[in-house]
Amino acid sequence: MAKSVNKVILLGNVGKDPEIRSTTGGTLVASLSLATSERYKDKGGEWQERTEWHNLVSYARGAEILRDCVKKGAKLFVEGRITTRSWDDKETGKKAYRTEIVVSEISLLSPADGSNGRPASSGRASKNGTNRTSEPENDFGGVGITDDDIPF
Repeated sequence: MAKSVNKVILLGNVGKDPEIRSTTGGTLVASLSLATSERYKDKGGEWQERTEWHNLVSYARGAEILRDCVKKGAKLFVEGRITTRSWDDKETGKKAYRTEIVVSEISLLSPADGSNGRPASSGRASKNGTNRTSEPENDFGGVGITDDDIPF
């Protein structure tokens, strides 16, 4: 079989607080929507903005991170894969479909509490719940400068 790739990378803002539930086996599941926007010029030369909404789902440790650290409006960078679920609608009896991104990596780019503009987490949570990269607090060689003093 030929090699194939199913990878999604998104940077956007959360549309509403994540919905948290558990599977029958006890695995935590978080569902949320993420908005991405693009700017383009229309035929008249005017700038327009188009927003695309993405359905995201995360399991286990990723769901815990989303539950504890993410609120409506938060900026997220996520990696994952596209899946499409189908089921029979109970009311109409018709087949229903939902395309979603199953999140494998999460980077929180805005604060959990909105307090100081620093990211809620400097690490990236992988699907197995470990932080792949984590930057410790730094005093920059003992000169008394902290991360809060850096303008970026």
